[in-house]
Amino acid sequence: MISVDEALQRVLALAPQPKPELIGLEHALGRILLEPAVSRMTQPPFNAAAMDGYAWRSADAGQSLRIVGEAAAGHPWTGTAQPGTAIRIFTGAAVPDGFDRVEMQENTRREGDLLTITEASHGTHIRSRGCDFAEADELPAGRRLTAADIGLLAAMNVPQVMVARRPKVAIMASGDELVRPGDTPRDGQIISSNDLAIAALAQEVGAETTLLPIAADTEHSLRECFHMARDADLLITIGGASVGDHDLVGKVAAELGLERAFYKIAMRPGKPLMAGDLHGTAMLGLPGNPVSSIVCGKIFMQPLIRRMQGFTDVDQTRKAILGVDLAAEGNRQHYLRAKLDWQDGQPTITPFDRQDSSLLSILSQADALLVRPAGDRARAKGEMMEYLPLHGGS
Repeated sequence: MISVDEALQRVLALAPQPKPELIGLEHALGRILLEPAVSRMTQPPFNAAAMDGYAWRSADAGQSLRIVGEAAAGHPWTGTAQPGTAIRIFTGAAVPDGFDRVEMQENTRREGDLLTITEASHGTHIRSRGCDFAEADELPAGRRLTAADIGLLAAMNVPQVMVARRPKVAIMASGDELVRPGDTPRDGQIISSNDLAIAALAQEVGAETTLLPIAADTEHSLRECFHMARDADLLITIGGASVGDHDLVGKVAAELGLERAFYKIAMRPGKPLMAGDLHGTAMLGLPGNPVSSIVCGKIFMQPLIRRMQGFTDVDQTRKAILGVDLAAEGNRQHYLRAKLDWQDGQPTITPFDRQDSSLLSILSQADALLVRPAGDRARAKGEMMEYLPLHGGS
C-alpha cells in the first residue's frame, strides 16, 4: 500500500494538459483562462465627468460663466470651449477639450444662462482617458475568471475568451446487485447510489458527466461499458476493483491496456483504489462501498478534475479546533466524518461516534472529513487538526 500523498501525486500526474475552448463571456465564470485576453478598448475612451454638474475652465475662476451647451452620457457636446463659458454635464459624459474641471451642481448657482461657482471643489471630478485600462492591456492567462473579470473583459470589448474545456467524465457502476433509483429491486439487489453521488462530485468541480449503463458482473458487459467511455477524458469505475472472484473491473481494464499507477492505499475508508492510464484516458477505480467511494472521489477525483482544467490549488485542507479527545490512530490515514461548529469565526470539529463506511446518512449530515494521519498520536480536545470540507468543490 502507498500513502495518500503519494497516491494523490500519481493521480494528478494522470492529468493531461488542459484542452482549449473558445467561449462567450456569459459562460466563462469560474473557468481558467488559457490565453491572455487583450483589450480592444481604452477605458474610459475619453475624459469623462465623474458627477453631475458643470464643465468649465480653471482659468476662468472667479468669473460668471455663460452656459453654452449640454453633454450627457452617449450625447457629447461638439462645440468649442471658449473663455468665460461652461456647459451642463452629467456623469459619464465626455468632457470637451478645453474644459479641465467639473464642478458639482451643489457648488453652483445658475440664473438663466449665467453660472456662478459658489464653492470650487479641490478635485477636478474628471476621470482621465485610460485611467482604468488602455488598448492592448492584458488579463493574464492562468487565472480563474471571477464576476469582476467578466465585467472587465466586457469593458475591454473582448466577447470571447480561450479557457480550459470542462473535462468529460464517464462514470460506470458495476454489479449484478445494482438497479437504478425508481426501479424495484429483486431479492439480493440494492439501489445504485454511488454513480449519482460521484457524478455530483465531478459536476461540483466543473466536469461534464455521463452515467454509463450499470455493468453486469461479466467481462462482456464490462468491455461494452469501457468501449462507451472511449471518448472521455476521465473514466470513473465504481466497484469490482478488488480481488474477489466477481471483481472483474481491474482484470478487464488490464486486458484492455490499462497502465496502472497503483492499486491500494494506506487509508480508510477507501483502501482498494485503482488508478492508471487507458490509451490516453485517465482512469480511477473507486471502491464499491458507498462512503469509501465518495471519500475517494473527494480526495482524488476532484483534485484530478481541477488539475485537468488548469487549477494549481488542489489542496483544500483547512484547520479547526478538535471538539473531543481522540485515541491514537492505526497504520492507515483515517478520514472521519465530522460536524463543524463556528464561534467567533473559528471552527470546532467533532467526529461522529458512528464511522462505519456503509453509513451514507452519517456522511450526509457531515460538514467535513477530519484527517488523522497514519500512526497519529492520541489527540486532546482543543488541539488544532486538519480537515477537508465536504461542501463546495471549486
